Amino acid sequence: MMASRFLVIVVGPTAVGKTDFCVQLAKEYQTQILSMDSRQFFRELSIGTAKPSKEEQGGVPHHFIDSHSIQEEYNAGAFALDARLLLQRLFRQHPVVIATGGSGLYVRALCEGLDEMPDILPGIRESLTQRLEQDGLPALVAQLRELDPVYARQVDVQNPQRVIRGLEVCLSSGQPYSSFRKKALATARDFQIIKIGLTRDREELYRRIDHRMDLMLAQGLLDEVKSVLPFRNHQALQTVGYTELFHYLDGDYDFAEAVRLLKRNSRRYAKRQMTWFNRDPEIQWFHPDQLADVLAWVQQKIEGEAGRSIS
Repeated sequence: MMASRFLVIVVGPTAVGKTDFCVQLAKEYQTQILSMDSRQFFRELSIGTAKPSKEEQGGVPHHFIDSHSIQEEYNAGAFALDARLLLQRLFRQHPVVIATGGSGLYVRALCEGLDEMPDILPGIRESLTQRLEQDGLPALVAQLRELDPVYARQVDVQNPQRVIRGLEVCLSSGQPYSSFRKKALATARDFQIIKIGLTRDREELYRRIDHRMDLMLAQGLLDEVKSVLPFRNHQALQTVGYTELFHYLDGDYDFAEAVRLLKRNSRRYAKRQMTWFNRDPEIQWFHPDQLADVLAWVQQKIEGEAGRSIS
């Protein structure tokens, strides 16, 4: 008999094979899956987010997929609160629940909680996004270095979302973003966390990413991008898979260049994801084909916790 409740976190880069793996894992434990993907919440975004279809979900209940509209604001803090409430309900029926995704911030929010952040003043994010388009990223980076040199040294200054996030907090609060980013204390929880990472050989992963981009385009990604043009300033759309095609529609480059950038930027995104996850020593890494090894590892962790509980 299990001594506690266990949340199995499965992370990894885009296109590594998390969906298929987690469906197999969930069937082994007869449980349900929480998505921690920062864009799959939104009903309007399906192709560009590689949202699993009903067939790909394999009859396993998935949560936080198609749960919100792009017209709503939804962030990591709100997700963490909603996910904790959902877990309270799921753990009444399932001693093991699975959560998966490639959004490192959302993983951290669920596992550790987040620092309290100030409210963002209306219009600031839109204004910064407009400046990004007009003046380019270097202008925003220069302003961030002036307002918050500490965060500017820590952040990936090639990532527009991170730069804009730092600036909007600085401008809204009048204080450096870094002053709010103290290490979040783990919020009280009545379940144990087991972290699994999925990885592949780099060349194999990059081939899968390129194939996924071709598949998305064949499935109608361009039409999906056109359908969300009115919301292009939404944070969820300032991401790989959408910005490249927005710029194509703006006439900034031809379609062949848009496809090249889609693939290149997706590979770069996967590299950033791995950099983030590799910082977490609690993650045990496996190839997606190693389901039996993962099951053995999880069982070992569960039995270890049970032994500690008894003693």
